[in-house]
Amino acid sequence: MRGAGLWQLGQSITRRVAQGDKKAVARRYFASEAELKKTVLYDFHVANGGKMVPFAGWGMPIQYKDSIMDSTLNCRQNGSLFDVSHMCGLSLKGKDSIPFLEKLVIADVAGLAPGTGTLTVFTNEKGGSIDDSVITKVTDDHIYLVVNAGCRDKDLAHIEEHMKAFKAKGGDVSWHIHDERSLLALQGPLAAPTLQHLTKEDLSKLYFGEFRILDINGAHCFLTRTGYTGEDGFEISVPSEHAVDLAKAILEKSEGKVRLTGLGARDSLRLEAGLCLYGNDMEQHVTPVEAGLTWAIGKRRRAEGGFLGAELILKQLEEGPSIRRAGFISSGPPARSHSEIQNEKGETIGEVTSGGFSPCLKKNIAMGYVKSGSHKAGTKVKIIVRGKAYDGTVTKMPFVPTKYYKPS
Repeated sequence: MRGAGLWQLGQSITRRVAQGDKKAVARRYFASEAELKKTVLYDFHVANGGKMVPFAGWGMPIQYKDSIMDSTLNCRQNGSLFDVSHMCGLSLKGKDSIPFLEKLVIADVAGLAPGTGTLTVFTNEKGGSIDDSVITKVTDDHIYLVVNAGCRDKDLAHIEEHMKAFKAKGGDVSWHIHDERSLLALQGPLAAPTLQHLTKEDLSKLYFGEFRILDINGAHCFLTRTGYTGEDGFEISVPSEHAVDLAKAILEKSEGKVRLTGLGARDSLRLEAGLCLYGNDMEQHVTPVEAGLTWAIGKRRRAEGGFLGAELILKQLEEGPSIRRAGFISSGPPARSHSEIQNEKGETIGEVTSGGFSPCLKKNIAMGYVKSGSHKAGTKVKIIVRGKAYDGTVTKMPFVPTKYYKPS
């Protein structure tokens, strides 16, 4: 299921349940439940009113007892706890793990200080995006990264194929897939004060993008100050046998203000923050330059290249791409994935990749790709929804200001 449909799906389920049509909901959304993988928190979600839906082969909560609108607002006002254990964490180890990874991603991994990380993109030979990932340089011979659930199989096959060739030439690199761990995302203004109750480490000294291995609630965790909402927060990799206890402890220490939150609100939060969803806003045929992720290409990498598709990507950096990702605010019904974008003359200039109603701004927001030149803030456009044209304006992203915790 694509993320652009998550918000609509959540609304549809809520409506049907409210109408008492639970059998129809079960038939339509839960038919393949037996085949779905479950995180260790699955029963905990159900016990707490989670409405479970198939997502990337997993049974995941789309929402809980509150609405997606309320969940989104609560994350920004208080905090949210997400189960993101369907995502795949892995470690690369060995003295050549950095030069190996740099063949596959656009980041200057060698230039990262130990204990820091960055968003990056795995590219293919044509410069397209295989997946986006947050990578962390734990030490000079240990890299920790998390890849998207829907891309797990192709990402691991891609890494493995290149690792075999690299090792055949004498390279020292090995990997471990952290299937023994679960992943929780704690986001919002109460994230740090709540988590501080559960660890002796001073979290005020851990800034956005930084990583620590530490004990949280008695469990040996990997902690990254990052997230997918635009808020301050953390992603916590915890041994699976401790995941439920940690989730309970976080909710308890927040005195009920941090709430369990599902994929529906996660989608509206990341859209408000102007963040890409792979499979919607990034694809195999879209380059990092077109996606507006030029900043993620390290300065040294721009000079040296050395990653898959570097020739085309470096050419785009020099000459500019033919299309660019842009944000939009529009009138009428919310734009959805594949809604056509036209200029004021009625000529097609692109299409929407993600869209919805912003709970925080109380406006329709969207992102998509348009011809270069039409991407500048303030440009007037028409967005076609159900065959009718509605006024739209190109708008700078993020739509809602980010609140990442950085040194002042």
